Amino acid sequence: MLISSLGQGLLWAPLAIGVFITFRILDIPDLTTEGSFPFGAAVAVSLMLKGQSAIVASLVGFLAGCLAGLITGILDTKLHIPSLLAGILTMTGLYSINMHIMGKSNVPLLNQKVLTDYLPAGLDLDLQTILLGVIVTGLVVVLLYLMFKTRLGLSLQATGNNKNMSAANGINTDSMIIFGYMISNGFIALSGALIAQSNGYADIGMGIGTIVIGLASVLVGEIFLRSHNILTRLIAMVVGAIVYRLLLTVAMGLGFPPDDLKILSAIILVIVICVPIIQKRIRTKRQLKKYLEQMEEPDNDESTTSEESTKGVLSGD
Repeated sequence: MLISSLGQGLLWAPLAIGVFITFRILDIPDLTTEGSFPFGAAVAVSLMLKGQSAIVASLVGFLAGCLAGLITGILDTKLHIPSLLAGILTMTGLYSINMHIMGKSNVPLLNQKVLTDYLPAGLDLDLQTILLGVIVTGLVVVLLYLMFKTRLGLSLQATGNNKNMSAANGINTDSMIIFGYMISNGFIALSGALIAQSNGYADIGMGIGTIVIGLASVLVGEIFLRSHNILTRLIAMVVGAIVYRLLLTVAMGLGFPPDDLKILSAIILVIVICVPIIQKRIRTKRQLKKYLEQMEEPDNDESTTSEESTKGVLSGD
């Protein structure tokens, strides 16, 4: 159970990282996720069925996600459509595009060579999945870490922190937002391509609820690893994806049917949202209690000193 959750979590990690870029770095709620995830899967599977290698198909799936992000970014920045609505429009349009690419609602991978087949054959399938996840997710984390250290990455973070101040300092904020949309949805589509190869098929409905999965992974990761360091934050997204998959696996092990996965995802998201709020309230109450106790201590000292002085006067000292 643990090994399987670890492998699946690593394959879902690029999705969590993609959601992290828009949700945390740019502070944008992007619903393109639910369209770009199956878009990457559809493109990758269709190319593999036409004879392309799994590596090329996965990379093209990543580029397809970047294209989806580009469309949302243009709708948001150039046409001034609210980001939430822009994501919904792109997601809706991608549904029809995915149907045209696949030709039907579900396309299985028959005897095509997937990415895990490039790994040593002596390994168990779960171990192959873990190794593939480590390689792909490791590359994603390293490349993003290096990118965030460049002028481009710093400009992207600055745009998310304060758009107006960034524009005043000469940063093309529209270009940064579009770039953020593109790399975010690129990694989300890459995750879709990986999951499709792991499952052995691409399905038109596989994107439903992925935004909940991504947000839950982001919030779970931030509970376990809190830091302002970008590398730690990226690693936290990977940890969050793994822990989230483990929670779902445990729930399935307790007897929940597969049809309840979506509602379980929603419940987990509610819990991880509420936990930091409850922790903050408890911390605030403790600080307030400590402050009131400190305020009472001088008063007690003053009253004691006053009583001693009064006794001294009355006794003639």
